[in-house]
Amino acid sequence: MSGTLITHIPQAMSPSESRLAHRASRHVKEKIIESILFLAALVSVFTTLGIVYILVSESVVFFRHVPVWDFLTDTQWTPLFDDAHFGIVVLLSGTLVSSGVALVVAIPLGTVIAIYLSEFAGPRIRETVKPMLELLSGVPTIVYGYFALLFVTPLLQKFLPELPGFNLLSAGIVMGIMIIPTVSSIAEDAMRAVPMSLREGAYAMGSTRFQTATRVVVPAAFSGIMAAYILGISRAVGETMILAVAAGMQPNLTWNPMEPAATITAFIVQVALGDLPHGSVGYQTIFAAGLTLMLMTLVFNILGYWLRTKYRERY
Repeated sequence: MSGTLITHIPQAMSPSESRLAHRASRHVKEKIIESILFLAALVSVFTTLGIVYILVSESVVFFRHVPVWDFLTDTQWTPLFDDAHFGIVVLLSGTLVSSGVALVVAIPLGTVIAIYLSEFAGPRIRETVKPMLELLSGVPTIVYGYFALLFVTPLLQKFLPELPGFNLLSAGIVMGIMIIPTVSSIAEDAMRAVPMSLREGAYAMGSTRFQTATRVVVPAAFSGIMAAYILGISRAVGETMILAVAAGMQPNLTWNPMEPAATITAFIVQVALGDLPHGSVGYQTIFAAGLTLMLMTLVFNILGYWLRTKYRERY
């Protein structure tokens, strides 16, 4: 009796089943990628929350010893002395003055450079100038600080003999030079994103290139230009080493850029590198100062958002 061998040959999947399996596999892959991207986004959120938690929790400890009213209204800042005073307005004045000088330099020059690169420069000039501008943002800030102290200050003293060796003016000017690439690069990207049809319509109406750039392109790209300004302001407010080297570390309540002064960031560096014990009131001042700096940046960002929203409604 001869036996027969029976084998089961799997049937090939039908085209519809193959498509469904491919769609299910792709759906799973998309879900995995979406989860990874979501976790990456959460990193920035948790980082921000962690920074806020540290600043607020440590500042609460500080304000248990120092009244908030004294912190906001006292005109002296001597937290390391026996007769301690904690008037943040002293550091705030130096921060605002130096940032104001930097913005006076960076915003006009950065905007003009962005308009030129976007609307007037040829491809070869743009490919040459833009990398050179971005190279400035890669220079260490300590180098900018010594450039301000050893070159800009002596140069200014030829025109202003009464200018002291440490001053907010030279530090602010060099800070402005440092943030020009930030302002110009982001503003230029915003202008180049404006549709070419708007330019062609302006040319058809008889507008010149300059009129098209200033009256059509700039208003259309105003949202991105404001983002460049806000980022430049945040960079100026948070700068440390240029001010620590060129502006001096002397707490001085002044609104005159020709005088030396200390800023919030420079004081934080001074205390963080000092010998104050952790947990002391003097050491806790850096957290209160950091919280003030963060609130300043928040105010600038809210102002920028309000201006963008108002400009969009108007145009």
